[in-house]
Amino acid sequence: MSATRQVIGLLLWVAVVIAAAAVGSAFTAPAIPAWYAGLRKPSFTPPSWIFGPVWSALYLMMAAAAWLVWRRGGWAAATAPLVLFLVQLAFNVGWSGLFFGLRQPGAAFAEIVVLWCLIAATLAALWRVSPAAGALLAPYLAWVSFAAALNFAVWRLNA
Repeated sequence: MSATRQVIGLLLWVAVVIAAAAVGSAFTAPAIPAWYAGLRKPSFTPPSWIFGPVWSALYLMMAAAAWLVWRRGGWAAATAPLVLFLVQLAFNVGWSGLFFGLRQPGAAFAEIVVLWCLIAATLAALWRVSPAAGALLAPYLAWVSFAAALNFAVWRLNA
């Protein structure tokens, strides 16, 4: 694969992930000042300013992971892992829609459990193609594990 094609591929994966992040943010940003700020939260809730930098780093690592797998031979060589990546990315956006858009922490918790399973499966699938790609998803899985605990606590505290 040529260097130009690799750079274009990386830019496309970054664009796909940033587009998903933007859709999720469209649900999230309007809900933070009033609805989310007014919720009871557990003591382990991080300060609001941490979410932006953490998610930015995670999204860039996700794009890099998909690109590492894609560059091994494109879609033909890694269709299943890349489709799984896109499915988990859609569920990532779906969580924002449920939690912040629809303001349904209970439904969002059920969805984040599915999302966690999809991320774990994606990590394993990417790892088989490129261990570096799988490793790039490990912080994402860890953060979503924390987010699931936070989601559960917020749901229970505000039920």
